[in-house]
Amino acid sequence: MSVKIRLQRHGKKGKPFYWVVAADARAKRDGKYLEKIGTYNPNVNPAVIDLDVDLAVKWLQNGAQPTDTAKNILSYKGAMLKNHLVGGVRKGALTQEQADEKFNAWVEEKATKIADKEAGLSKADSEAKAKALAAEKAVNEARIEAAKPVVEEEAPAAEEAVEAAPETIDEAAAKASE
Repeated sequence: MSVKIRLQRHGKKGKPFYWVVAADARAKRDGKYLEKIGTYNPNVNPAVIDLDVDLAVKWLQNGAQPTDTAKNILSYKGAMLKNHLVGGVRKGALTQEQADEKFNAWVEEKATKIADKEAGLSKADSEAKAKALAAEKAVNEARIEAAKPVVEEEAPAAEEAVEAAPETIDEAAAKASE
C-alpha cells in the first residue's frame, strides 16, 4: 500500500481549511485517511499551520510520499529537516544531541522570522489605519470649511433685517396702511 501525506479540504466554500493527513494513495481527496498529522489554515496572514512534526517524520521514515503542497508545509515547519537529520543520525554522521541542537536552532530562527513578519504586517496595518484616519480628518475639515461661509453670510443678512425693521408695532401698522 502506497501512503501519501496530503491535504484534506474542510471548511466552507471560499474559506478553505485543510487537514494534513497520511492516507492511502488510492483513497479520495476528502475520504478515508490513516492518521491526521496536523492542520493548515490559509485564510489568515501569515497562514496558521499546526503540525505534529514527530508524527510527520515517523510517516516520512516509513516511506510516505508528500504531495507538493504538503512537502512545502512540512518544510516550513521543519519536518523535512528533522527527517534529514534523523537519517544522518542513523548513518552515524552525527549524534542525536547534535541533531536536536541543529533542529532547535533552526526552529528558533524560524520563529524569529515569523515574529518579524507579524510585526511588519501589524506595523503596515497600523500605518494604513493612520493614513485612512488622516484622510478622513481632511475630508471632514473640508466639509466644515465649506459649511462655514454659508453660516457667516446668513448671520450679517439677519442683522441687517433686524436694523431695517420698525421699532414699534404702531410704526409698522402705519407703514402698512400707507
